[in-house]
Amino acid sequence: MTNAPMGTIHLTAQADTIYQHIRDIPIVSPHGHCDPSWFAKNTAFSDPAELLIIPDHYVFRMLYSQGVPLESLGLGTPAEDRDPRRIFKIFAEHWNRFLGTPSRQWLEHTFVNVFGLTEPLTPKTADHYYDLIDAKLKTPEFRPRALFESFGLEVLATTDGALDTLTHHAAIQNSDWQGRIIPTFRPDTVLNPASPDFIPHMHQLAEMTGEDTASFQNYLSALRQCRAAFKAAGATATDHAITEIYTEQISDADMQALLQKALNAPLDHAESTLFYGRMLIEMAQMSIDDGLVMQIHAGSYRSTNRALFKSFGNDMGADIPIAVDWVRGLAPLLNKVGNNPDLTIILFTLDETTYARELAPMAGHWPCLRLGPPWWFHDSLNGIARYFDAVVETAGYWNLAGFNDDTRAFLSIPARHDLWRRGVATHLGTQISRGLFGKSDALEIARLLTRDLAIDAYRLRGV
Repeated sequence: MTNAPMGTIHLTAQADTIYQHIRDIPIVSPHGHCDPSWFAKNTAFSDPAELLIIPDHYVFRMLYSQGVPLESLGLGTPAEDRDPRRIFKIFAEHWNRFLGTPSRQWLEHTFVNVFGLTEPLTPKTADHYYDLIDAKLKTPEFRPRALFESFGLEVLATTDGALDTLTHHAAIQNSDWQGRIIPTFRPDTVLNPASPDFIPHMHQLAEMTGEDTASFQNYLSALRQCRAAFKAAGATATDHAITEIYTEQISDADMQALLQKALNAPLDHAESTLFYGRMLIEMAQMSIDDGLVMQIHAGSYRSTNRALFKSFGNDMGADIPIAVDWVRGLAPLLNKVGNNPDLTIILFTLDETTYARELAPMAGHWPCLRLGPPWWFHDSLNGIARYFDAVVETAGYWNLAGFNDDTRAFLSIPARHDLWRRGVATHLGTQISRGLFGKSDALEIARLLTRDLAIDAYRLRGV
């Protein structure tokens, strides 16, 4: 990674000294949503729009807010029916709308550092941008594996549904390429009866494992089988997306009754919440047994624009932060297993108000808890600053989980990690200036926040 004339944050001399110490540390990306097939097949990315615009909800949600129809950006359109050059031009025509956003910083960093484009993007330069990016994507140096290596990636975790056969991961591992791509176990569709896919996925789970998933105990056995397959493929973590935090240790008999009902008809909201609340405790107990780190992402109300959901499905940029009660929501789980030294749970929230009030005090007490970095809407320079200001005094640094980029936009990974490193350097430079500790401590903490805390929290060391 190099300094870029665009898309970078200027640092004080003190902060720059810290940044130079960490800027070239290999990137650890322990949670994200890149497609493992990219690295299994290692074929060229198709075009600039397919790579930079269509999969990036940060980009198309802003354009949609400015009146750009998603159809004009190629969403919901078969690839053969898209006009990628026209899509890129629409993006360029609205480029100024991204001023002040982290998306602008990430994309400028990508344009400069990955593609060598130093002139500003405008409607007049859009064709030049498109042609240069398109030409480079056709070269061997811009194939997925080559980019993985040039980005300095040490490890990249994908996120995969519980029923995924992990064939792409197997293909990577059976190839002669040494890049480390690992899966992450995402079982929400077979844990949450509110999922529209719950019933068909439960039938599929039964077929895959040979277990009768209409029996609660056999259902648990089926999930253990899937977890074991993921772990054998290199997984070190699970991931759970939850709107509101709720856990409860209801009886096995009550779970059996709810399971039987859920397999025949939709549960109401209270019943679904109760079922999933018990299953989160089960997932924590399974993590104690198999060593998989548990991630909980909470505080996003999904698909609030129902018209977009109806036309395009999930992940269309209409997910909005809501308030979350972590203390009461996690109390049953933590009082059941939270003191076990074999359990690690990493918490992520979109509700920033809980950082100082709930999450930092919780992570500063419970041995199993670690705080994930600022997530999604708060993965920005100001979000990073607010995060450190809110959590460090109570949780310290060693109860944090470092950084992950949590992205589908592969080419933005170096930019996101660079922004985090600049945020770390800025924060630590301020701590030095306040006299809280000296340079040697700051440099140690900088490396922890850049790489080592993530390595340890996700149990990636020596795996």
